[in-house]
Amino acid sequence: MRKKYDIHFTKAVASGNDFVIIDDKDGRVKKRGLNYGEMARDICRRHASVGADGVLILEGATDADLRMRVINPDGTEVDMCGNGARCSAFYAARKGWGTSFNIETGAGMLCAEVNGNRVRLKMSAPTNAKLAINLGLGDSMMNVNFINSGVPHVVHFVKDIENYPVVETGRRIREHSFFSPGGTNVNFVGEKNGDEFPIRTYERGVEDETLACGTGSVASALVLGLIGGANSPIKMRTKSGEILTVHYEIAGQKIQNVYLEGSADIVYEGGL
Repeated sequence: MRKKYDIHFTKAVASGNDFVIIDDKDGRVKKRGLNYGEMARDICRRHASVGADGVLILEGATDADLRMRVINPDGTEVDMCGNGARCSAFYAARKGWGTSFNIETGAGMLCAEVNGNRVRLKMSAPTNAKLAINLGLGDSMMNVNFINSGVPHVVHFVKDIENYPVVETGRRIREHSFFSPGGTNVNFVGEKNGDEFPIRTYERGVEDETLACGTGSVASALVLGLIGGANSPIKMRTKSGEILTVHYEIAGQKIQNVYLEGSADIVYEGGL
């Protein structure tokens, strides 16, 4: 690390997504006026620091059990993170705060249930679904879908997902003017294998492929539901090999009762 922060942290993982959790329910860290973006850029670096897909700041909340802030490795703060919320709920359960939690986020209120190492998360209602977008990428056109499942996601279906250039193509779509100024996360979904859909995700803010993405798995499952490609519940096999299960109800174009379910664990604790 480039700097000493004098902060206790917990490293947590959910289906391959790993996070540094900073517990600030008592508000002591916030009072120090730390630059969370600068800190995330420092401590999320792989090989040179703790390394993580993001930093989760857990704060006290008036109308919820806790408030979760999500800081990306590039220092940007985003509204929500599905696997981050599941890690936060698992951490809270390990702390003895209960097994059922309301979590306040920038994308609305989430509800989490912890049962052993399984965490089931009720998501906020998705918005802004756009199907079959013809996106120009240089000299070619690509058919993609878009939905905001708490944060923006593109979903693109491919045949050979194992050999697909996820980072190269994901970066081009993420930076496309169609999604400016904020950009988008990009998910590539392969052909169904048994009762599972393989998925690979390029994450905005990480600017690379990650081993899993909760909101990306939700977005992909919802697009599959909207186009009639599968029915709830849908199992998404992430790059880590772990399964994320998405439950939902669709009536016409209205999507409701969206749940994300998968495993979570605490990796270690330490000091920054």
